[in-house]
Amino acid sequence: MPNIWFTADFHFGHSNIIRYCNRPFRSVEEMDQAILDRLNASVKANDILYFLGDFCIGSKVRALEHRKQIRCKKIFAVPGNHDKQIRKLTEEFSWLSNLAEISIHGQPVVICHYAMRVWNRSHHGAWHLYGHSHGNLPDTPTSLSMDVGVDTHDFQPWHFDEISSLMSNRITVRKEKQKSDSSN
Repeated sequence: MPNIWFTADFHFGHSNIIRYCNRPFRSVEEMDQAILDRLNASVKANDILYFLGDFCIGSKVRALEHRKQIRCKKIFAVPGNHDKQIRKLTEEFSWLSNLAEISIHGQPVVICHYAMRVWNRSHHGAWHLYGHSHGNLPDTPTSLSMDVGVDTHDFQPWHFDEISSLMSNRITVRKEKQKSDSSN
């Protein structure tokens, strides 16, 4: 069974993102290579990767070059605001969609490049995974949403099991809070 991974916000070729997000790289080439190396060390060829936007700045040729360096064959992509060229790579990605509702091992997940305050089935245990914010949104310990971008995870993808564990903890905190609120 393939492993399932989530990530976002590579910003390949985007030198200013190093400064904007205080990324620990001296050059865009160093950043691009570190992200590729960490991705390929985790995500294997037959795994499944959900990429939630901002893949590459630059031409379609540059985006294609970066895509070819990723070992994973099955990448489902949600384009971000910097992905004008990735939208043209319909053959290189398993699908491209601005918003998707998926189910993994029975867990409903809404994926989008942007964070939402509510999403379909959010009050019924559905998760929401997003990118775009580079870890700058306040974390709500009871929310079933999270930023899966590389800036939140040492420039590595998030494994589904890691996310599942975090969400389980949030559900526990949510239940304890509800119990505490109802007793007051």
